[in-house]
Amino acid sequence: MNGAAADLKTVIASLPRRPGVYRMYDAAGILIYVGKAARLRDRVSSYFSSRPLAPKVAAMVRRVAGIEVTVVGSETEALLLECNLIKAHRPRYNVILRDDKSYPCIICPADHPYPRLVYWRGPRRPAGRVFGPFPNATAAREVLQHLQKVFRIRNCRDSFFANRSRPCLQHQIGRCSAPCVRLISQHDYAADLQGAVRVLEGRSADVELQLQQRMEAAAVDRDYERAAQLRDQLAGLKEIQTRQIASAPRPRDLDAVALIGEPGHYAIAVLTVRDGQVLDTHSHVLTNLGEPQETLEAFLLLHYGQHSMPAEIMVNLALSDIESLGAALAEQSGRRTQVHQPARGMAERWVGMAADNAQQALRMHGARASVFQQASEALAGLFGLPAPPVRIECFDISHTGGEGTVASCVVFGPDGAEKRNYRRYNIEGITPGDDYAALQQALLRHGRRIVSGELPRPDLLLIDGGAAQLQAASAGLAEAQCTGLQLLGISKGPARRPGQELLHRPGQDAPLSLPPDSPALHLLQRVRDEAHRFAITGHRRRRARRFNESVLEAIDGLGPARRRALLLHFGGLQGVLRASVEDLAQAQGVGAVLARTIYDHLHPGS
Repeated sequence: MNGAAADLKTVIASLPRRPGVYRMYDAAGILIYVGKAARLRDRVSSYFSSRPLAPKVAAMVRRVAGIEVTVVGSETEALLLECNLIKAHRPRYNVILRDDKSYPCIICPADHPYPRLVYWRGPRRPAGRVFGPFPNATAAREVLQHLQKVFRIRNCRDSFFANRSRPCLQHQIGRCSAPCVRLISQHDYAADLQGAVRVLEGRSADVELQLQQRMEAAAVDRDYERAAQLRDQLAGLKEIQTRQIASAPRPRDLDAVALIGEPGHYAIAVLTVRDGQVLDTHSHVLTNLGEPQETLEAFLLLHYGQHSMPAEIMVNLALSDIESLGAALAEQSGRRTQVHQPARGMAERWVGMAADNAQQALRMHGARASVFQQASEALAGLFGLPAPPVRIECFDISHTGGEGTVASCVVFGPDGAEKRNYRRYNIEGITPGDDYAALQQALLRHGRRIVSGELPRPDLLLIDGGAAQLQAASAGLAEAQCTGLQLLGISKGPARRPGQELLHRPGQDAPLSLPPDSPALHLLQRVRDEAHRFAITGHRRRRARRFNESVLEAIDGLGPARRRALLLHFGGLQGVLRASVEDLAQAQGVGAVLARTIYDHLHPGS
């Protein structure tokens, strides 16, 4: 098991057995899959069990480096949120695995004097009002059938409707009011249809009252079979048409923000609701010593200083001066907003949902911190460190044939990867392909920044490589007069398989190997893999930038400013290559003459 897999195992163990949506991310932090579950822990763990997976699913699981979840109240709410997330982000593997399928809906076409309610499932929907999605086809059809029974809405096709001369069997059994032969006026039919629409919108109180009265009347008449049928209809209507947290009947734009925890250890979840639908959740874990209300107020000011602000912000705490906070947010964003703590209704349920997700974020954070502490203490014992390391840095080198060499530095702490503290160093002036010289230069520059106080001292400095790489890193730090750092090298074993890594310490002749299930090894693997990913990403960007510039640099009259404007205008070199002479001339600073020169240079012989 490698470090990423061990971290995922920790996350999965902290998941609740409750309905929700899970989001899977790759090592670059890109969302690759969204799924729903009736029991989050069971569903997510099934991806990482020993049972065989379909090839496409196995390919996705190999790329998973992080998991986030949103806890909701029911499987239906999970379906609705999953649908919204897939539509908004279109994750790669939802498309590949065809899980971005459409969900069952009920449609009311608006282009007929006697509209009907239609079951629909497909990527392209006809014109008309759309109600749903429903959990499955059975639920949608049951709702449709029930509405047709209660309101006697026609269910025949338009071609059948247009050619009727007498009522059909549906009318004879009391399932249709026969608008095809005008046994009901258009006005009365519209009133019946509006009643069905109100049920689909979630405003079914009148319908429920009607069913209740009919059920009681049947019981008084001792028609117990009919009363039982009405009872079952009423129960089904209440179950299916109960207003969902994830899709509200009245469109609203708001954020529900909840803070959970104690001073020094808070989690805040932001639930985004637009047009009455939950679109996403984001959780933040804070190490703040302030009081909960003060922390929440500071978070709101900071968060909405960087993100767009909705018309309403709902919070789970009673803030001391909520009017002043609203005024400060309005001044900061340039638009008015209402900040309040809801006491009932849908708003309270949204805030409760945000609080559940904040609690889950706190639980997952605690699980990660516990694993980090355990691994950190193991490292201190194994290598005789003065104290368990809290800040761990790791360096790696990436290049292609010596070209575009980049050194990466990643930072890990009890909260995991601290990406805001990552660093990259572009390596220049060395023999191409000399990794040792690249490491020495990177550690020289990094060590100088530590000595100057620009960067904090790491408790453990990890180098991706063996004894030779460790020696080069030590030389760079010595040249920078950065002494006293705890160094550790990690190299792949003879078979280059995860779990066989060798650990090197300065001055030690024989490397140390740890058991494959060692928490310390899992932590080091995770840090090393992240440094490797970050180095490759930086190298690829540098190489692409150099390639773009080298191709365009050879064109006479195309200086640095015009090259940048050209690449910006077309979104990169591929866009420039596809552009015509007329398209090139539209870029800033490029006229017709230069456009022809650029085109002829990029397309010789055309």
